[in-house]
Amino acid sequence: MSDQLRLYSYWRSSAAYRVRIGLNLKGLPYETVPVHLVRDGGQQHTAQFRKANPQGLVPVLQHGNRMLRQSVAILEYLDETWPSPPLLPVLGRDRQRVRSLSQLLACDIHPLNNLRVLQHFEHTWNVPQPERDDWVRHWIVEGFGAFEAMVAGHPSTGEYCEGNTPTQADCCLVPQVYNARRFGVTVEDFPTIARIDRACLALPAFDRARPERQPDCPTPQ
Repeated sequence: MSDQLRLYSYWRSSAAYRVRIGLNLKGLPYETVPVHLVRDGGQQHTAQFRKANPQGLVPVLQHGNRMLRQSVAILEYLDETWPSPPLLPVLGRDRQRVRSLSQLLACDIHPLNNLRVLQHFEHTWNVPQPERDDWVRHWIVEGFGAFEAMVAGHPSTGEYCEGNTPTQADCCLVPQVYNARRFGVTVEDFPTIARIDRACLALPAFDRARPERQPDCPTPQ
């Protein structure tokens, strides 16, 4: 199987952002295939893209002829296929902690403020924009409160979520912080989260993955 990697992505997608960070941390070159989630009713709904992912969601990572779906599962695939540098710690207890932190972000916070949920509120129930934004902020703040409690003062927390090397948990945290700021959450109310986010974004792998650095960003920087 060819090692060519092609990432179907949207510049502002939190899930795609996670995978971009993971690819960059691994030093893996990849081609970006933009999938605009709003234009033309959402390009993720086209028959062509549905062949890549029947769920109509980004990201999809194409590795040779294989189509890989679900961002956290993709990160674990990267770790299993290219083990160095690792995204998961060696010890089982530490791996469980990283996975727990990752899933808090990717499974408990993110789905509740996903684009398709907000569009359903808008188009099906006519929920006004301010109420939709309040919904997003509520679930981010509640989730961040739990996350902060799990990392603040924990003996395993170092410069990053787990120790002094970025892990899968950091790949999930930074995009969610970006999303939080976008919706007006005061991230500084969660000092450990804010500190880890700053430490991550100082690294080239995280900096290159920023939404505003992507080729499909309307005003790339």
